[in-house]
Amino acid sequence: MRVEETILAGCYLLHDTFFGDERGYFFESFNRKTFNETTGLDINFVQDNQSGSQRGVLRGLHFQHGEFAQAKLVRVLNGTVLDVAVDLRKGSPTFGKHFSVELSGDSRTQLFIPRGFAHGFMVLSERANFFYKCDNYYNKASEGGIIYNDPALAIDWKLPVEEIVLSDKDKVLPVLQEAMHTLNF
Repeated sequence: MRVEETILAGCYLLHDTFFGDERGYFFESFNRKTFNETTGLDINFVQDNQSGSQRGVLRGLHFQHGEFAQAKLVRVLNGTVLDVAVDLRKGSPTFGKHFSVELSGDSRTQLFIPRGFAHGFMVLSERANFFYKCDNYYNKASEGGIIYNDPALAIDWKLPVEEIVLSDKDKVLPVLQEAMHTLNF
């Protein structure tokens, strides 16, 4: 596993070592000891989640705050998504900045998103299965979000707006400026 820091401090890309032969393949998708030694973090994942979505589905930008803030390690099992992390840590030199990367089942690249970030993804392929590990349990009362098209974030989601499919909840999320009073990381 090779770990590469992104433009956002504490946010990492993980490139896995892949072994393939005529039988198929094997790769180690996560090694806590290697990750913690490489990053200096102490991450202990407690919950795994998976979703399946069709082209144009945009999930996000979501976060949990307070004692239920979550770090996530995300990857795509099959298909392709545009994955986006937004730094919401007040006082961070990259507060309000985002990092986006295409993740696919073929690349096996993963993105580690620390606590204090909003996260979302857009499905670019016909279908995609998305998998992520969390270092804290989900708590509905601690969830929050930022609207995907906040002009201050200026995220290029790679698809025309008429192709975007949102949940009712994600359609009414506030812009970052309005959500700032709820941020508690």
